[in-house]
Amino acid sequence: MEKIDDHLKPSHSVSAGAATEKWEEVSTGIRTAETMLRLAPVGLCVAALVIMLKDSQSNEYGEVSYSSLSAFRYLVHANGICAGYSLLSAAIAAMPGSSSTMPRVWTFFCLDQILTYVVLAAGAVSTEVLYLAYKGDDAITWSDACSSFGSFCHKATASVIITFVVVCFYVVLSLISSYKLFTRFDPPAIVDSNKNVEVAVFGS
Repeated sequence: MEKIDDHLKPSHSVSAGAATEKWEEVSTGIRTAETMLRLAPVGLCVAALVIMLKDSQSNEYGEVSYSSLSAFRYLVHANGICAGYSLLSAAIAAMPGSSSTMPRVWTFFCLDQILTYVVLAAGAVSTEVLYLAYKGDDAITWSDACSSFGSFCHKATASVIITFVVVCFYVVLSLISSYKLFTRFDPPAIVDSNKNVEVAVFGS
């Protein structure tokens, strides 16, 4: 029996080593994918921000600029914050083991959720302003503005569309950070009073 055990020990150690290497490869792949997902919004946010910053038009009807509308100013600020956070979080996520500690997992989870809603709110309120600019409001005799300031509306629309693409990226990132956080906890258990045995809720 001792000889048999001696033969089995190396095979167990080899299989454990292979499993560890395989897990490290999977972990590296996940980290790379998350880093790329966090880097992608940087360029998109900067693009939406620059387009909106340069959005102004003047003609015989008057002059209009993004700074005249609080919704568009909010969109610029939201995209600026999002670009900075995306770059910083991508740098942290790219470091091996840097985002695996519980405090950082919680931080990513909370900030990803916050940024998702901040950017979503910016896109939503800007969309409402654009709708009124294109359609007007007959109830208050407010005529559409885009017929007179078409270039301004087209640039604003492009910026808003890019902002919603950023929202899609952050929805995915929020799901990833939620998964990474909640998979660290065991499922809740209930106690069977008749048998005095704990049973996992997910297994019931």
